[in-house]
Amino acid sequence: MKHTNYDLVVIGAGPAGMSAAIQAAMNGAKVAIIDENPIPGGKLLGQLYKDPKSNEWWIGKDIAKMMDEKIKQLPITCFQESEVWGIFPHWKVNLNTGEELSTKNILLATGAAEKAIPIPGWTKPGAMAIGAAQTLANYHRVKPGNKVAIIGIDPLSLTVAHELKLAGIHVIGIFQPPASKFSHEKSNPKQTISYLSTLAHLAPNPWLKGFAKMAKQPFIQTLSTHLPFGINVQGVPLYFRKTILEIEGEQQVEQIKIANLSPNGSIKRTANKTIKVDCVCISGGLYPLTELATLVGCKMAYMKELGGHIPLHNAEMETTEKGIFVAGNITGIESAKVAIAQGKLAGTAISGRMGLLKNVKPAIQKAQKQLRLTRNDSLFHFHPQIEQGRKKVQQLWDQNFPAKEESDQWKQQMP
Repeated sequence: MKHTNYDLVVIGAGPAGMSAAIQAAMNGAKVAIIDENPIPGGKLLGQLYKDPKSNEWWIGKDIAKMMDEKIKQLPITCFQESEVWGIFPHWKVNLNTGEELSTKNILLATGAAEKAIPIPGWTKPGAMAIGAAQTLANYHRVKPGNKVAIIGIDPLSLTVAHELKLAGIHVIGIFQPPASKFSHEKSNPKQTISYLSTLAHLAPNPWLKGFAKMAKQPFIQTLSTHLPFGINVQGVPLYFRKTILEIEGEQQVEQIKIANLSPNGSIKRTANKTIKVDCVCISGGLYPLTELATLVGCKMAYMKELGGHIPLHNAEMETTEKGIFVAGNITGIESAKVAIAQGKLAGTAISGRMGLLKNVKPAIQKAQKQLRLTRNDSLFHFHPQIEQGRKKVQQLWDQNFPAKEESDQWKQQMP
């Protein structure tokens, strides 16, 4: 087993992990980044949208490429196509390649995974998560299908539907998921339209923004939840009163079976209809990937407002385990820009702990301020109560882990 020492080991080469590695390395730290994929970037690689504020395109793969080029200029070792098989006390990280990395600081930037909404036929070739379709179209320039149906009406599915249309794909409609313990409130037309109406000032593209403004009107909400036909938004019908019961096909996706819904989301037992499609994208939302945080003993908390279970952490992104920091979607589902700001804060805080900064407190305060500004300026939130969730995390931390005097804290960490 090959053994190497690092000041910081970053697990996850998405926007948060790359940002933290760059910041710490710029301050003089010896850093390692571990990622299971062949190239860095994570969810950045599939993102493509036009910022309505700057009127500029956010091209995720270009952002990832720029960050990767910066990483190559710094004392950062990248372990691509590598998996963490174990993390042990005194922080030794074992990889599937036989490497053992020793460090005093670990940043968990493991991101998030897509939730599944199982329906009959969802494992057939041609059925996929909405994020997979986004990556295929935006990064690999491969059409996931020519005639696509989408299950789940939410910010991600609406955004990707717009991107698929830009790629020349026929999106026949976005449907409600059938009611189940997996879909929860996502199958309720009233709750769906109410949630979308809150996105008018946060939408990442004019298409979604225009619909969100429409959804704020009471008569549109009434139409959406009481009339069975779809509302057409720039060529894509949104079916609040229709659901996909089954994905059909002999060897792959060939058609979908749909049914009407009542205003409360229950299926009407009327004649079912089939529509020919060659791809079905399922949008069930995202949840934080926290397995490694649990493995090392971090205290966890369930926060519905943040997407699920998250590791408790303080304002400097450190968890209840000394030397274990978090950043990005492992702390709650937010945008890539927020993840980058969180990574920069974590990289700054870790640099301060190692004595690499002359003015630690001002540097951390500056990074914290930038994170707040980035979050406030976010185009949209995956969860409408994200601010309440963040406040709950801070309250839990303050209640269970009272802060020490800052001067004493820094003295203890200085070499």
